[in-house]
Amino acid sequence: MSHASFTYDNRTGRGPGRAVRTMSAVLPGVARVWNQVEPYAEAWRAHNLQTLDLPGRRWIVLGDSMSQGIGATSYDAGWVGQLAQRLATSGDDLRVINLSATGAGVPDVLDQQLPALDRIGVCENDLVTVLVGSNDLFGRRAKRDRLPDGFAAMVDRVPPGTAVATLPQPSGAATRANVHVERAAASGRIVMVDLRVTGPASWKGRLASDFFHPNDAGYAAIATAFEPVVRARLT
Repeated sequence: MSHASFTYDNRTGRGPGRAVRTMSAVLPGVARVWNQVEPYAEAWRAHNLQTLDLPGRRWIVLGDSMSQGIGATSYDAGWVGQLAQRLATSGDDLRVINLSATGAGVPDVLDQQLPALDRIGVCENDLVTVLVGSNDLFGRRAKRDRLPDGFAAMVDRVPPGTAVATLPQPSGAATRANVHVERAAASGRIVMVDLRVTGPASWKGRLASDFFHPNDAGYAAIATAFEPVVRARLT
């Protein structure tokens, strides 16, 4: 697909929820981080359009604000940008196509991001990663209740060999969702990035001013969690 016919814009089509609007009005740190959403989405959209026609091995990113880099000092200082730079330094200069969107949940990956990936087309040596689920987990109860079934559908629909992250939160919904990642990894359909094991042991000093999204240091830790799985997938 050429960039001329690719219309995906890294947005879910939904605005911020009531809690975010309320906190942004009274907490400068929340407003400061939320003000990154539109510029970062636009930056990734422009990056994707520039990248689509380039030759070379591709890394296609699915997920939410964590993969947008919200909270980092720039859109490419999140875990995706940091890991891409590490890989390039050691000779794996991947063409990043980032389909993530702030506010995305598992249904958005299924209904928006995977169809966009299908339009792009996936080559055998492409790397695909998924980091999603926090918005479902911390949303309304109905979202949490649907999360395990959403993960089951997601690991069944992503391309074979996709690197899918577990949810590190110690909750029942996360545990039930992770079972589907574990089973798909055991069958060889996907590879698992187990953030319960490799994710940061502490977020002290690693959070942005909204105390929810990571800062550059927090994203470096997430990049480190993904790195060995990604490097193994690239060999």
